[in-house]
Amino acid sequence: MHVGQPWPLGASTTPRGVNFSVVAPLATHIELLLFAHADASEPERVVELDQSHRSGDHWHVEVEQVGIGSCYGYRVFGPLQPGGHGFNPSKVLLDPCARAIAGWLGYERGAAVGATPNTASCLKGVVTERDRFDFTNAPRPRHSWQKSVIYELHVGGFTQGEGCPVPAERQGSLLGLIDTIPYLKKLGITTLELLPVMAFCPHDAPAGRQNYWGYSPLSWMAPHPGYLLGDNPCEGRQQMRQLVSACHQAGLEVIVDVVYNHTTEGNQAGPTLSWRGFGDRLYYQQNAKGYYQDVSGCGNTIAANRPLARRLILESLRCWATELGVDGFRFDLGIALSRGEDLTPLENPPLFEAMEADPDLSDLKLISEPWDCGGLYKLADFPAKRVSTWNGRFRDDTRRFWNGDEKSCWAMGQRLLGSPDLFTKGPVRPGQGITFLTAHDGFTLADLVSYSRKHNLANGEDNRDGDNHNNSGNWGAEGPSCDPAIVALRERLLRNLLSSLLLAPGVPMLLMGDEVRRSQGGNNNTWCQNNPMGWMHWQPNASDQALHTFLQRLLGLRAHLAGLINPEIPHPERGARQPAQAGEIWHQWHGVEINQPDWAGWSHTLAWSLNQSPAGPLLWCGMNAYGKAIHFDLPVCPSGWVRVIDTALPAGEDLPQEPIPWRAPSAPLQSRSLVLLMAAPLMQGVRL
Repeated sequence: MHVGQPWPLGASTTPRGVNFSVVAPLATHIELLLFAHADASEPERVVELDQSHRSGDHWHVEVEQVGIGSCYGYRVFGPLQPGGHGFNPSKVLLDPCARAIAGWLGYERGAAVGATPNTASCLKGVVTERDRFDFTNAPRPRHSWQKSVIYELHVGGFTQGEGCPVPAERQGSLLGLIDTIPYLKKLGITTLELLPVMAFCPHDAPAGRQNYWGYSPLSWMAPHPGYLLGDNPCEGRQQMRQLVSACHQAGLEVIVDVVYNHTTEGNQAGPTLSWRGFGDRLYYQQNAKGYYQDVSGCGNTIAANRPLARRLILESLRCWATELGVDGFRFDLGIALSRGEDLTPLENPPLFEAMEADPDLSDLKLISEPWDCGGLYKLADFPAKRVSTWNGRFRDDTRRFWNGDEKSCWAMGQRLLGSPDLFTKGPVRPGQGITFLTAHDGFTLADLVSYSRKHNLANGEDNRDGDNHNNSGNWGAEGPSCDPAIVALRERLLRNLLSSLLLAPGVPMLLMGDEVRRSQGGNNNTWCQNNPMGWMHWQPNASDQALHTFLQRLLGLRAHLAGLINPEIPHPERGARQPAQAGEIWHQWHGVEINQPDWAGWSHTLAWSLNQSPAGPLLWCGMNAYGKAIHFDLPVCPSGWVRVIDTALPAGEDLPQEPIPWRAPSAPLQSRSLVLLMAAPLMQGVRL
C-alpha cells in the first residue's frame, strides 16, 4: 500500500495497482473497503486512510495487486452537521466517480437509511479503464444547429414492445437501440436525445412503482445497469461506446439527458448512498440550520456553485464526452445550476463559465430547461452563451392557436418568426432555442388532440401528479373515438401542429412515437410506467403509418428549405410598399387579404410569405384555426405556385411526393387547416 495521489478522482489503474481518490473536506478518517466480488456481503480487506493520506480536501491511497474489475466502497467518519445529519460510517458509500457499479442483486435502498450497517446490501464501485473514445473510426457528425432535428426517446421504452425490430435478447438495452437506427435514419432526424442513461435508482418511487424515466441519479459517471446486457459491469462503458459509434457511423448525433440539479438521496431523511456520506454540506444546498433547500422538487438541490461540486460535474461531462463519445447534453432543470448560496440566482454561474471554457467540451451541443421548481425562468437571458434553451412558449402558443383560443394569433406569429419578442437582445442565432410541441413530460401528440384533461390514476397518486395546464382538447370525445368527423379533425390538427413546428425557425425536437400517433391513454406523467403505456408504438395501423409518411416528407421538405425557413440571420419583416435590395429575402404578414394581417384578439387566421426581390414570393403559408372554411387571397407568384401541403386533404394527398400546380388567385382553407404553397422553381429536382 502507498499514499497515492489526489488526482485523478475515483479509481484509476497504475503500474502497481489502483489509485483511489475521493473528496471529503470535513472527514476525520476514511476506510476503503475492497470486496472479493460484486455480491460479497463483507469486505475482503479494509484499508485505513489517516491524515497521511490526505492532500487538502482529497483522500487517496494506492493499493497493489488490485485492478480492473475490483469492487470497492467507502466508510467515512466525521462530525454530525447542523440538522443532525451528514457523516454516517455505518453506511458503505458508492464512489461519486465510479464508472461502473456492482451489487444490484443484494441492493436495498431502505437499508441506506438509519444507523444499521448496510454492508450486505450496499452498491459497490467497480474499477474500470478510462480509455478515450475512438473518434478516428467514429467521428462526431457535427450537424449544424441550422439543420438539426432532435428526436427524444427513452432507451428502454423505444427498444421493446409488440412489433419492435430489436431482437428479444437485446430489447430494453443500449445495444438494442442500434437495431432501430435504420428506422430513425429513414424518418429523417439528425440527433438522438436519450432520457437519462446515467445510473439511477429504480426503487426511488412509491411502493409498488418503479422509477422508469431515470430522473433519480445514483451516479454521474456509470451507465445505467438496467440498460446493459450481461453481468459484467465493466462492459457497460464499451456498450455505450458501441451505441455511440454505430450512431456516428450512421450520421446520427447522441445527446444525453443529464440530471445534475439533484440526486436520488432525497432530503435529510433520505438514504445515504454516495454524495451525502462524503460531504453533505458540500454537495447540497442547505440553510444555516441544516435544512435542505429544494428547487428540484425531489428533496435536494446540488450546490453547483461550489468548486468541488462543480469539478465533479465537469468530470462527469468529460467522462461522457471524451471517454464515451456523446455529442452533447441536455440539462434537466438546468437553470437550478446557476443558483448560488441561499439559492440566489447568479449572473455568471461558475459551472457554465467552466463548461464554456473547457476545450474538451467546446464542440458539444448544450441544451437546458430554462426553469426550475423554485420559479426561476431564464429563456433568452439564460446565463450561458453556448447553451440552447427549451422554448416552452413555442409549445404553449402553438397549441393555443390551433385550439382556437382567443388572443393567440399574435403570439403564434412571433413563434413563426423565431420568437423575437422573447429573444430581444439581438438577432436570434441558430441553436439559441429548441422548439417543440411535446416532450417526455406531458401529453404525447396524439393525446394532445384526444384528451381535454390528464388521466394519471395508474400512477397511484389519485391523479394529483402531472401538469393540469396542457392546452389540449378532445374535439368531441374524451379519448379514442369512432366518429369519422372527430377522427378526421384530429388527423388534421396533428398535421397542423407538425407543420407549424417544422416550418418555423429554431431547432425542432420530436417526441418518440409522435410520428405514429403513440398514445399514453391520456397519462401526461408516465415516469413510473415501464409497460406498453410508456413504450414505443411499433405496430402502426394505416392511419398511423400515414402520419409517419407525412412527417417523413415534411422533414425532407425542411431539409431542402433549411436555409430559407431557418436562416443563419433572421429575415427582416417588410410591408408591401417597403423597398428591398436585389436578392434580399424578407418576411411579409397577410390575413385573408394580402398584406392585411388581423392581430385582433378574436382572430383565428394567419398567413405569411417569404419574398425575394425581384423574383417575388417564394413561399406562402395560410393557417386557418377557425371553425369554418375561409378563402385566402394569394400574392402573385411570377414563376407559378405549386401546392405542397394541404392538411385538409386525405392522407397521401396532404403532402404529395409531387406537388400540384396552383393557378387560382385564392386558396380555400377548410376549417382548422394549413396550406403551404411554394414557387415552382424551388421544387425542381425534389421528390418528397
